[in-house]
Amino acid sequence: MNETSTALEGLRIEREQDLEPRSRAGRWLLALAVLLAAGATLWWFFLRPVPVRVATAQTAVAPGPRVLLNASGYVTARREATVSSKVTGKVREVFIEEGQRVEADQVLARLDDANVRAALAHAEAVLEAAKSSLAETGVRLEEARREQRRLEALVASHIATEADLDRARSETRALEARLERLRADITVAEREVALRRQELEDTVIRAPFAGIVTVKNAQPGEMISPISAGGGFTRTGICTLVDMNSLEIEVDVGESYLHRVRPEQEVEARLDAYPDWKIPCRVIAIIPTADRQKATVKVRIGFQQTDPRILPNMSVRVAFRGEGDAEAGVSVPRGAVRSENGRDTVWVVRDGRARRQTVTLGDSAGERVTIAKGLGAGERVVVNAPARLREGARVRVIEF
Repeated sequence: MNETSTALEGLRIEREQDLEPRSRAGRWLLALAVLLAAGATLWWFFLRPVPVRVATAQTAVAPGPRVLLNASGYVTARREATVSSKVTGKVREVFIEEGQRVEADQVLARLDDANVRAALAHAEAVLEAAKSSLAETGVRLEEARREQRRLEALVASHIATEADLDRARSETRALEARLERLRADITVAEREVALRRQELEDTVIRAPFAGIVTVKNAQPGEMISPISAGGGFTRTGICTLVDMNSLEIEVDVGESYLHRVRPEQEVEARLDAYPDWKIPCRVIAIIPTADRQKATVKVRIGFQQTDPRILPNMSVRVAFRGEGDAEAGVSVPRGAVRSENGRDTVWVVRDGRARRQTVTLGDSAGERVTIAKGLGAGERVVVNAPARLREGARVRVIEF
């Protein structure tokens, strides 16, 4: 019995030990298949060249003078003034506000004039007193002259003495001298009255020219002075007045590019606030001195037409124009331009890969769009890019 059992035990197959290596090999094969499938999927979606239609950017030429030089600067006012008073005083009334238009000699503010009016009244009283004294002296002089003539007749008749006649003549000459002095006093008094009236006029602050009030500096009750006084408690001006008809552009041009600028040259300006608005301008003058630190020369540019949208201190870009046709940039098919997150972009093919490029658009006509900045002539752009195109992806070019 024992021998039979032993023989049977020797013939039994250990299935668990046999199946374990086979199961492990199957799992490895399955994992390898999954990796191969994932790799194929990755290659299909990411590594396989994406077929794209490509067009070449062409130089766009716009009719009109070509641009010789670009520069940037600011709008400035040729006539701009901080309007102040001629005397130090306390502000009593202010008649203007920011943004208000005023005319030449219009009253902007008044200062406290109580002391000046009192001084004027005193000067006028002194003048009246001098005139009264002059009138009195004139009457006495006439009387003295009549007395002198009577004594001359009496002396001729040997009734009066020569001494009496000499006293009469001396009295006449004294009154004549006093009359002349009083006349001089009246002139001085009249000048004093005129001075006090001018001081009273100086308490009235007027506009030196027509313009727009851009800054209001003082309020009633504050002290104002033509010079800085009293620390931070005294104002030096009532307002800032700008003549909007005197607006112009000031730009700094590098010395190495100055030969491209000349007086009366046509200039096209674009305000940063209105980038699509082309403003015709002309060079007024080239300031005949250079900035040693920046190696630049200041150029003044005048607007050929005024507009309420042009304001002082606005940033502006200008293009100096010359003879010949202007290069407006490059043109590409409309389908090459994409708008994403407020930016205009194109796909550019370089070294067999797609690169995203941000561009600035110009004018458009028909099925082509002009790119003013960000793309050069001869570069190849993707037209109607597929949705799976990614930055740096390999592409297979199909000519457009």
